[in-house]
Amino acid sequence: MQRPHGRLGLGLLAVASAVLLLITAGCSAKPAGETASDQPIAVGSILDATGPLNVLGKPNIDATKLAVKDINDSGGLLGRQLKLISYDSQSDNAMYTQYANKLTLENKVSVLMGGITSASREAIRPIADRSKTLYFYNQLYEGGVCDKNVFNTGPVPSQQLAPLIPYAAQHFGKKMYIVAADYNFGHISAGWVKKYAEQAGAKIVGEEYIPLESSEFGPVINKLQAAKPDVVVSLLVGGNHAAFYRLFSSTGLNTSMKIVSSTFGDGSEHIVLAPNESKGITVAFPYFQELKSPANEAFTAKWHAAYGSDYPYVANSGVTVYNGWMLWAAAVRQAGSLDRDKVIAALESGLSIDTPSGKVSLDPGSHHVTQNVTIAEANDQHGFKILETEANVPPAFEKSVCDLQKNPNTNKQFLP
Repeated sequence: MQRPHGRLGLGLLAVASAVLLLITAGCSAKPAGETASDQPIAVGSILDATGPLNVLGKPNIDATKLAVKDINDSGGLLGRQLKLISYDSQSDNAMYTQYANKLTLENKVSVLMGGITSASREAIRPIADRSKTLYFYNQLYEGGVCDKNVFNTGPVPSQQLAPLIPYAAQHFGKKMYIVAADYNFGHISAGWVKKYAEQAGAKIVGEEYIPLESSEFGPVINKLQAAKPDVVVSLLVGGNHAAFYRLFSSTGLNTSMKIVSSTFGDGSEHIVLAPNESKGITVAFPYFQELKSPANEAFTAKWHAAYGSDYPYVANSGVTVYNGWMLWAAAVRQAGSLDRDKVIAALESGLSIDTPSGKVSLDPGSHHVTQNVTIAEANDQHGFKILETEANVPPAFEKSVCDLQKNPNTNKQFLP
């Protein structure tokens, strides 16, 4: 077809341009009142609803739902409600990878929270980094992660083992035996136990590493009977490992040696076990349901209103998950934006919030939190007796090796 000429050609071009403009406008226009700001904010969570780690995953899922509800009930963020998109990893790291990709690339969430084990964190972390999706890891862990895109609200060894091991050496004795989960958390945490034991003048007389899927502890009990330590340091994880405490008690070892742990109770082991099987086990966490404060009393009342008065116990990890959501929400409000860099800047401003566990402050350089740490022992009522609390305990090791404000391109895990 020949190109039109003259006024007729100009007229046809004008008509064509107008039609094209109308078509384009019709394709891109939204119904009246519907704008991007009317849409909910997609946020993502990956946790273990099923699988051997669901004893940890289920309370964390409950905490996630409660946190999102609380944020929405208070007006949401930036005038918008949150839309939680959650997936069950089934305690399978391959599923963590699959769902992290889905949340970041398909669902395009503004923040991703999740992971139980350190291996699951390392499945999520590179995916969140590549997609520039802010990632919160809210579990206790072996420490040392230094990544501009990642924030950690769980306690680290310099907050748990640093006070717990000297306490054990002073009160129970200086011969110690390590029983740990056989993956990077257990092995690296054992390194911290050795460091703090040496500083306390204690001696490690043995160590055992047990696969997560194993509930066979007969050989370990035999070795403990032969070694006769004063203290057993438990770094066990998950439902299968609860069998250790039951066998330890049934063989009478609990009358001749003490267990201290940085993990016992976080998977509700003290609820699953009979009181005589857990009584006296000494632990260190930022949060216990028994903490006396108006903030904790209000939180536990709200938790039981949501999940029933017969909910057995609100564990530490549930609160560190809740705190993660509240820190992110506070940063979004301060930034006035969902933009990742602006939210990071708000988090790095030294942001602090009041929580059921006390004041929690984000350390700007390490992206870990300063928080209270309490030493307690399991009682005979499926709970804990508070022994002593230290306020505002910093993530000392992480602060010493990681400064993401000065060196924002650091992306590694520092080891003891």
